[in-house]
Amino acid sequence: MTTEYPIGPVMLDVAGLTLTAQEKEVINHPNTGAVIFFARNYHDPEQITQLINDIRKARNGQILIAVDQEGGRVQRFQNGFTRLPPACCYADTPELAETAGWLMAAELLAVGVDFSFAPVLDVDCGISQVIGNRSFSTEYMTATALASAFRKGMNAAGMAATGKHFPGHGAVAVDSHLALPVDERDLDSIWAKDLVPFKTLIDEGLEAIMPAHVVYKNVDPNPAGFSRYWIQDILRKELGFKGVVFSDDLSMEGAAFAGDYPERARLAQDAGCDMLLVCNNPAAAEKVLNDLPITSNPQREERLSKMQGKTMMNREQLQNSPKWQQSSRLIQELTANYA
Repeated sequence: MTTEYPIGPVMLDVAGLTLTAQEKEVINHPNTGAVIFFARNYHDPEQITQLINDIRKARNGQILIAVDQEGGRVQRFQNGFTRLPPACCYADTPELAETAGWLMAAELLAVGVDFSFAPVLDVDCGISQVIGNRSFSTEYMTATALASAFRKGMNAAGMAATGKHFPGHGAVAVDSHLALPVDERDLDSIWAKDLVPFKTLIDEGLEAIMPAHVVYKNVDPNPAGFSRYWIQDILRKELGFKGVVFSDDLSMEGAAFAGDYPERARLAQDAGCDMLLVCNNPAAAEKVLNDLPITSNPQREERLSKMQGKTMMNREQLQNSPKWQQSSRLIQELTANYA
């Protein structure tokens, strides 16, 4: 009898709408823990459900399925899903933030996705275009209240939430996908504003966090996702965070300072990341899988298992429910008004 693998520490992606034989092998590597989807992986709800089933079948053990489905310009699944507006829209309709969180999560869970990397907890400082309208507000208390309501909706549908990008990506102009941004502020300024949404949602039980590929040079020389100070001292000790820490994508230029991919993975893991994302570079993902020691870490595995989605309805049941019908109508109206 073969032993089932626990959830491993690496999240990777797949190339298309179906799995290749090579991808099936990679999914069953002991270090694989999750698959993240992009728009290229999605055609319609039936196809994505089949792809998810095939991924789960290829894995001898547990695996998590994730996607970025915040809304606005970051919504990978569109055809057959309710089009969500950017997070900034809820400032004028705060009563719809919880509805949107529930709707987003319920629709994903119904096709077999465990979680979306949401909500964005960055406060928009009018500087970062990569964050911009993905932030709930320029006002940190408003951003906190709306993100909290959005998470409450996700949880009600059966989905764990991931707050990003710790400790705040809103005050740097550079896009960390393309270069390594440097935030010049001191720790007190970051505590006073950017960390408020993180602290509040952690106190409410936030399940996961993704650190930013940003250097806060007056606090620590390493980007937050590679910094023991940010992850161990601030996040774990001072803020008392008990959930999962996901690295941001190690393929981003903001991670390149750390060296080759195995080195990036080691640095992020040493800093305290539970799961390492290696996207859009299959060769790099395989290198990381084969290079990382295969170890058992019951604490990490327990944290990660809490990210598994709790599906309450299949797609047909969901769309026949009055709650979905009303929620979808309200959010579509909001999106149309924004457009």
